[in-house]
Amino acid sequence: MFVKALRVGLGQLIIFVDFLTRPGKKQRPAAAQAQVDAAAKDLTLYQFHACPFCVKTRRSLRRLNVPVALKDAKNNEQDRQTLLEQGGKIKVPCLRIEENGQTSWMYESNTIIEYLNKRFAAV
Repeated sequence: MFVKALRVGLGQLIIFVDFLTRPGKKQRPAAAQAQVDAAAKDLTLYQFHACPFCVKTRRSLRRLNVPVALKDAKNNEQDRQTLLEQGGKIKVPCLRIEENGQTSWMYESNTIIEYLNKRFAAV
């Protein structure tokens, strides 16, 4: 019980620090942002709200100004089941990428952030 309370407390602290230190959004011309918005419609991030690796990934999404759909794989049983059945495991963060009729699942925050930087930083 103490460990669970400690974990919840640390999770709330992580969320609070993230809120205080949240990066600003990348500013783009309207046409470029529309292009990013259209590309982001094919992305979905499965995450836990207080997971430090998920926070790190969401901070990168915010910094790059990429509006990705977020799925709560901890509290939403349907999202959790989709992650397990289609992604293969319940591990977050996980980025679902739909391209050219194919769906791929990318795990590991550093891999996801590297992908996002390559795809959206120059736009």
